Order: sequence, then structure tokens, then C-alpha cells
Amino acid sequence: MIAIDLNADVGESTAALADGSEEALIQLLTSVNIACGAHAGDAQTMTLVVGIAKRHRVAVGAHPGYPDKENLGRVKLQMSSEEISGTVHEQIRLLADIGRACGISIGHVKPHGALYNMAARDPVVARAIADGVARMTRKVILVGLAGSLMLKAWEDVGFVVAAEAFADRTYEPDGSLRSRRFDNALITDPHAAAEQAARIVLGEHVIASNGSRVPIKAQTICIHGDTPRASDIATAVRRRLQNSGVEIAALDPR
Repeated sequence: MIAIDLNADVGESTAALADGSEEALIQLLTSVNIACGAHAGDAQTMTLVVGIAKRHRVAVGAHPGYPDKENLGRVKLQMSSEEISGTVHEQIRLLADIGRACGISIGHVKPHGALYNMAARDPVVARAIADGVARMTRKVILVGLAGSLMLKAWEDVGFVVAAEAFADRTYEPDGSLRSRRFDNALITDPHAAAEQAARIVLGEHVIASNGSRVPIKAQTICIHGDTPRASDIATAVRRRLQNSGVEIAALDPR
């Protein structure tokens, strides 16, 4: 049986936590990537999300990004490798401490936003992220863009990796994500997102922005917590995959 992890970037909106929409999404997933206070979130939101994940038996991961709340970590910052390593380590450490207090351990790490996109094409940035994680632990999975340089860079320094694809983002012909500055960067229709997820998981092709077909292999599928109708998308993705005989299961960090 084919198995796939469903993840989302969460802990980025106090409003979503307050109105229950964050929990409605989390209970449909198998893992969450929790904002660690740099691009979004704080100790309170991290504690709340860890508690929700624990209640629904959803695996917990860290989601470190550039320290830039004004731009939600989606703008590249000029930072040295040492500075990237340092902020990644500090963000993971903070979430790990909160998780430990709640009886939860971190099983994976996924960079956020511009840091993720930079690591996908720059092995120096990717290695800086790995160095920051290694200062905390090597017993986690590093999650990165399927087919990108970041996965090889992380494997080269001894980490287990998981290739990630997206149900709610469109792709360029080279397999990179279409920039959010374009109106069609997001897929907000639940049916369309579910069909894209199914094509990825079942070994078919994603239709790129220019209409070409792009093969993508992944172990985890992301649905962004801030995408409109995120819970509807997650519901549609789960139903479509399960109807195709796919098992929905968290990544195994062992």
C-alpha cells in the first residue's frame, strides 16, 4: 500500500487558533510544522498548537524561518551561514523545550518561506540549516522541496530527509514553486488541490504554470494553514487519497 504524510504549517495566526479553524485543520493531518517565534508565533501559540497536536495524535515538527514577522518570513534576509544556523538552532530549541514540557518530542524540521526557497536552490543555505538542527539533534527528519538541492545537501551531512510536495501551490516547469507574487500561485479549490495531491502520490504528473507536465515524487504533502479553505482542502485531499487506496500516515523519524 502507498503511504503519504499530510502536513501543514501552523501556529502562524492567533485568529485561527482563537476561532477553532486551526484545530479543525490539524485534526485532518498526520503532522504539523509549528512556527517557532521568528516569522510568526510565540511561546503561547506554540504551547497551544503542541497541545492540539497531542490531543489529536498528530506528529509535531519545527518550522523555523527568517526572523521577520513583518513579512511573515517570506522575504529573503541577508544573513551569514552562522547567523542562519544560530537562529534555526534557537527556534528549534524553544519549540523542543515547550514540547518536552507537554510530553511531546519533535520528529521533523521544515524550513519556512523564503528560507525554504533559498535552501531549495542554495546548498550553502541548506547546510547552514542542517548545522543549526544538528546543534540540537540529528534524530529528526529534515523536510524539503521534492527534487531540490536541499535534500541532497542534508543527506550529505547525515540527515534522514523527506521530499515534500504541495496540494495548494502551483509549480514551475523546473519543479520549483510558483512565486506568491502571481495570482495563480495558490490552489484554493478543494477539488483541484485534491486532484494535484493524487497525481503526485500516485506517480503521475503535476501540470506546471506553462501547461507542461512535471514528475514529482514525495513522502509528504503540504496544505498551508493560511490558504483559504484550508480545512476543506485537507478534507478533499484525504478523501481523494483514501478512495485511491492510499494510507495516510505520519513520517517515521526512526
